[in-house]
Amino acid sequence: MSIAKDTVVSFHYRLRDESNEELESSHGGDPMAYLHGHSNIIAGLESALEGHEKSDVFSATIAPEDGYGLRQEDATQRVPLKHLMGDKKQHQRLKAGDVVSINTDDGARQVVVIKAGKFNIDVDTNHPLAGKTLSFDIEILDIRDATSEEVAHGHAHGIGGHQH
Repeated sequence: MSIAKDTVVSFHYRLRDESNEELESSHGGDPMAYLHGHSNIIAGLESALEGHEKSDVFSATIAPEDGYGLRQEDATQRVPLKHLMGDKKQHQRLKAGDVVSINTDDGARQVVVIKAGKFNIDVDTNHPLAGKTLSFDIEILDIRDATSEEVAHGHAHGIGGHQH
């Protein structure tokens, strides 16, 4: 079976930036699982996975436009600390460069702290990986047809996917 729309794909990955620094890895934990064709992962990676089969091992380089987008230099915002997610005590120790999650009308969003104050923080609302060319080393572990419930929900269920 090859990866196509409405298949659930489980894979391990290693993510590196342009300087070959490892940013993330699923190795040592559960594999990532996603529902193909439903925009559950960045567009460039989903395109690179299309047509591959179980046990394939390959690398894919994703341009910023097909990853987390180009950087918007004017994408800054002042946010009250109460909108930050996570441990409230840690919010008092924030410093420039920290990555935090904020609540938005569209759900949680990662932002980078520019300046932290007592009641507000100034943040860069670009995704932390915006503007970066990304390299993925992929090992496909499993491919299966999605259940009707997964297709209706628009995401994979189970280990590595969404838990209900």
